[in-house]
Order: sequence, then structure tokens, then C-alpha cells
Amino acid sequence: MRKTCVLVLFLCGALSGVQAQQLTRFAVVDLVKVYSAFFRESRAVREFEERSARIQAEVDRMTQEVQDLRLRQAEAALKGDEQQALRLESEAYRKTEYLREYYRLRTQELEDQKKRLAQSGAFLDQVYDEIRFIAESEGYSMVLNLKESTGILWFSPTVDITDKVIENLRSKAGR
Repeated sequence: MRKTCVLVLFLCGALSGVQAQQLTRFAVVDLVKVYSAFFRESRAVREFEERSARIQAEVDRMTQEVQDLRLRQAEAALKGDEQQALRLESEAYRKTEYLREYYRLRTQELEDQKKRLAQSGAFLDQVYDEIRFIAESEGYSMVLNLKESTGILWFSPTVDITDKVIENLRSKAGR
């Protein structure tokens, strides 16, 4: 009888220790990686990438125009046509300034669009549902966003559930 009581107390102590460990489990997820691996294939992201490519093509075209003007300016200077060289230099300067402003504005627009895409409701709902499912099924008490938390100084790769989230999202999407 005494052995049974000691055994029961020992088992209760061991179980409470295991239960206490379950209450303090943390996980991390890299939402940027999830976005890159899963969301990139969506229509909205393809449109973003097409727009980005069009803007880059326009920047390349304008850059080539400026280079051509600089080349023509150098040729005019070599020929001694100072008036033509000054006109071409002025035109190249104006186009360079326009190109800088165009690049600055379009880059900002693309960054804003990228943020909106990453924070779109349907995508985030789907990701959060998957994170919740994995956290609950594996006993995590809290899941932190790895890239946006400045409080994470170190974490074990065993608590990173990013790849599991991506796998689950892909399997549910039929990929």
C-alpha cells in the first residue's frame, strides 16, 4: 500500500512537470518566408511583379536615353560644337533629374503595394489559421513573428514552424 502511494505521488509529480513544460512552449514563424514561398504564386503578386518589371523597363529605357545624350554631348564637344554640347548636357541633366524622381516615386509606390499585399486580409487569415492549427496541435502557447519582433535575441531552430506552415498551406491549395 505504501509503495502504491509513493508510486502515485511520483507519477503525479512527473505529470505536473510535463504539464508545466507544455504551458511555456513558444514557436516562431518567418512571415516573409511564408509570403515568398506561398503567396508569390497568387494573381495579385504576379500583377505586382509585372508592374515592377514594367517600371524597371521604363527606368532602363530612360537610363539608355541619358547615356545616349551624354555620348552625343561628348561627340559634339570633340567636334568643337560647344552650343550643341551645352544643349545636350542640359537635356541630359533634365532627363537625369526626371529619372531620379521617377525612380523614387515608383519605388515608393511598389514598396507600398508590396506591404499591402503582404498584409492582405485573405492571405493573412489563411496564414493565421494555419499557424493557429499548428500551434494548437503541437502544444505551443505562443507564436512570434520572427522578423518583426525585436525582443527575440536567440531561438532554437526546433521552435521555427515556418516550413510546416508553408507545407500545410501548399497542401491545402493543392500544390
